[in-house]
Amino acid sequence: MKLYIFYFALILFSFSAKAQENNPFSIGFEKSSASTILGEQRKVWIHIPYSKEGNDTSAKGPYPVIYLLDGDANFNTIVSITEFMSNAGLCPPMIVVGILHPARMTDLTFGTDKETPGIVGNGEKFMLYVEKELMPTIESNYPTAPYKIFIGHSVGGLTVVNTLIHHPNLFDAYVSLDGALWWNNQKIVKEAKTTLANQNYKGKTLYMALANRMEKGMDTLQVQKDTTEGTELIRSNLEFIRTVSNNKKNQLRFQHKFYENDDHSSVRLIGEYDALRFIFDYYKLKIYNSELNDPNFKLDSLFVTHYHTISEQIGYLIKPDESQVNGLGYYMLSQKQFDKAEALFKLNITNYPETANCYDGLGDLYLAKGDKLKAIESFKKTLSLKAIPETKEKLDRLLKENSK
Repeated sequence: MKLYIFYFALILFSFSAKAQENNPFSIGFEKSSASTILGEQRKVWIHIPYSKEGNDTSAKGPYPVIYLLDGDANFNTIVSITEFMSNAGLCPPMIVVGILHPARMTDLTFGTDKETPGIVGNGEKFMLYVEKELMPTIESNYPTAPYKIFIGHSVGGLTVVNTLIHHPNLFDAYVSLDGALWWNNQKIVKEAKTTLANQNYKGKTLYMALANRMEKGMDTLQVQKDTTEGTELIRSNLEFIRTVSNNKKNQLRFQHKFYENDDHSSVRLIGEYDALRFIFDYYKLKIYNSELNDPNFKLDSLFVTHYHTISEQIGYLIKPDESQVNGLGYYMLSQKQFDKAEALFKLNITNYPETANCYDGLGDLYLAKGDKLKAIESFKKTLSLKAIPETKEKLDRLLKENSK
């Protein structure tokens, strides 16, 4: 069924035609459960793509999962970023799990630090809760894919880096935003020197965002010689980055960025967006004007090859979006490139054989070509899957014409 007139710019720059249907005031929902490991009740905020507070059966998935530390502070921004990026075809739709912390410093630090007397970090126990209780709950109740991302800011970034070093197989991608790697006399930075030299990180990704915490006139080279407490965070991050850079044989996919114009608080938003762009830099499908205009160019083959590459990268099968292919099929139909339109509509049928709209598009193609018998066959198939008034009108009109 042709739902919209597709503008050329839309086809080029925004192939994900599905729009989120969430109420803007309910982008997620809260779940509370008792943790045996932590001995207390724990809360998380959850966002499911195309879902109304998690109860909409259209949330089919599977979707990668972002586990987000400091969920109360970061949840809204991450959900907005993932919705924007998925709608722009820059990443798949993703589940977001924002973890709330009754005692943030206890959850997100490890041991003690002389500069913060009275705080005893319980980070290893917290991560055991994430691995043994939270993850299984999410995976058993929601349409999750195996690909998982871990994001943390400040001491959350410390937890992310600690997990990468000591439990690298828990997640596929790690994002540390101005991580507090200074904690406990830079213990994690020192431990990383041995681990990064000996551990294989093939298939793992790390992105690190660094805020500008330096005095006026100081740069990232000069700051490494500084010894004041105010630059300890950036110095510990730069030391860790040097260690990563010196161990490229471990196959860790890595990128870091220094945000000169952002401080510790503001770096979160831009760092989160840049991190996800880096993690999914292979995801965007590029189609050029010359390929759209060339009647011999196989657009269906382009889709098949591109999504095969995506599936290999992300580790599970991802199909071309049905609305995406349908919209391009109608555009080719409007340009009277019937062979290309037919190939695209048939590609949709191959991928989504139980979706009525796929057969309706093929019926419109046959109608445009004047093949009424095949159009009737396609419209009948459409209506056998779903009652669509517009399709029924087309079928009734064709049957009436054929009976004359």
